[in-house]
Amino acid sequence: MMTLGSLFDGIGVFPLSGIRHGIKPVWASEIEKSPISITKKHFPNMEHLGDISSLNGGEVSPVDVVTFGSPCQNLSQIGDRIGLAGEKSGLFYDAIRIINQMREVTNGKYPTFAVWENVPGAFSSGMGADFRAVIETFTNCEIPMPDKNKWAAAGMVPDTNPQIAWRCLDSKYFRSAQSRRRVFLVADYRGRRAGEILFNPEPINEILEVGAESGLPIPAGDRNDASQSRRDYAEIRCFRDRKMRGGAQYNNPKMFLSAISKPDTPCPTLLARDTQRFSIHYPDNPENDIIRKLTPKECEILMGLPVGWTEYGYDGKAISDSARYKALGNSIVVGCAEYVMYGISKALREEVLN
Repeated sequence: MMTLGSLFDGIGVFPLSGIRHGIKPVWASEIEKSPISITKKHFPNMEHLGDISSLNGGEVSPVDVVTFGSPCQNLSQIGDRIGLAGEKSGLFYDAIRIINQMREVTNGKYPTFAVWENVPGAFSSGMGADFRAVIETFTNCEIPMPDKNKWAAAGMVPDTNPQIAWRCLDSKYFRSAQSRRRVFLVADYRGRRAGEILFNPEPINEILEVGAESGLPIPAGDRNDASQSRRDYAEIRCFRDRKMRGGAQYNNPKMFLSAISKPDTPCPTLLARDTQRFSIHYPDNPENDIIRKLTPKECEILMGLPVGWTEYGYDGKAISDSARYKALGNSIVVGCAEYVMYGISKALREEVLN
């Protein structure tokens, strides 16, 4: 049985993606009340360990895969850009500590893989030094800076243990109507498969269809639903110009349409707040054009989650809209996480067969 532990778990996207590819989520670490309640509802048998800073990796159940999307507030383009020295983004080191502790008590057997997820700002934070620190911390090796301190959107460190590969994935290519770019880094502690996992040439549709065999609810973000969301919720584009917004509100068609994306343009990245407004254009019913927030359901669809995933907690109580917006805006698009989990699942299965 393949197993997974999820640090900075959020609303359980890595556990959902893992279980859809035969990897059982065993435990999770999260401190936000609403995300914990949501995840408990969907994974009642998954143990919740609380604050990562108080965990000892030698005392938790060993797992094949440890995933962590450490906080990005100090790395994001819209954050304070302090980098890994920031209090929140610095929690990355706690995750590495836990992984190393687990490997020490299991004589290097667990985990086999670690997956780190973060914003593309990780590449440029600290003039590139922060991303080098990430790789050096994983590998315990000295890594030279790239030319002009600019990291490529995809790359490898092939001859270290663990082997490291990273790739910036845009959710618009992974069955989502949202453009959400995130860095995924895979560390392979027992082989040379990190590149095979992140640079898999198999068609995305075929990879994601494998997850349908799990029997779990089908995520709402496949290509058919993405197209349907465009018909139901129209082309959407965020804009912040107050004059443009006012003109659109006063039924100025030219001004309103200037704020609308083209039909094949994806939705911009969702943020972790409920004040983000979009211009909503209905091509078949332009009289319904409006400026408004997306609904939590629409956000779930854009994140590739099953509709209603964040609606209720484990106690049956409704999750507030503000908490849902925050949790969804901080989350990972399912299609991207599934792509990575598929590759890891395939590698683990082949390891057993060999």
